[in-house]
Amino acid sequence: MNLAQIKQELNGIKRTTFGISVPELRKLAQKVAKDNYCEFLDNDDYSAFELKLLHAFVIGYAKDDINILLKYFKAFVPYVDDWSINDSLCQNFKIARKYQETVWDFVMQYQHSNQEFESRIVSVMLLSHYLNGVYIDRVIKVLDNLNTDAYYSQMGVAWAIATVMGKYPEKCLNYLKSKQCHLDKATYGKSLQKIRESYRVSEIIKSEIKEVIYPDLH
Repeated sequence: MNLAQIKQELNGIKRTTFGISVPELRKLAQKVAKDNYCEFLDNDDYSAFELKLLHAFVIGYAKDDINILLKYFKAFVPYVDDWSINDSLCQNFKIARKYQETVWDFVMQYQHSNQEFESRIVSVMLLSHYLNGVYIDRVIKVLDNLNTDAYYSQMGVAWAIATVMGKYPEKCLNYLKSKQCHLDKATYGKSLQKIRESYRVSEIIKSEIKEVIYPDLH
């Protein structure tokens, strides 16, 4: 589908108060991904929020060589300027679970970035695809060193830490209590807040984190 056809499809979709609904965009993305998806990705003009979100979904749904998909992922990163586009791009890139090391190496090019959403891309990719026994220690180390000067990068790390707590509570608690924790105080506080709000974390753990003190205060 070319860009003109896609815009025609968008115009024909029932709109909500906030624009086109995400489920409808997902349906269209699946259709585009099965067609000549490269034509859309190569010619998208990002003239609407929905086109950016569609772009993120198509990259995730497309079936192709991993290096081609990573090329499109990288080309799109400079246009990611919203948390929902950021998270849709990362969470839908499920091919990362098949090519773990290749995608890990790709994601790590952003681990020292000072850009708000490049930093958030790292944290959301890790929480979405790398919370397993092989990567968990590396995940915590990377999260500990991400730049969190901006709000959405802080919240990305906090969300990731809360997700780690849900799956690896003992390891995460030990990290938060240790001198090896280098999170700034704002991100640390947001992490504890996200843990308290998480449905993945047990009430026992939530009670325990009330006793957790920022490592610099030990």
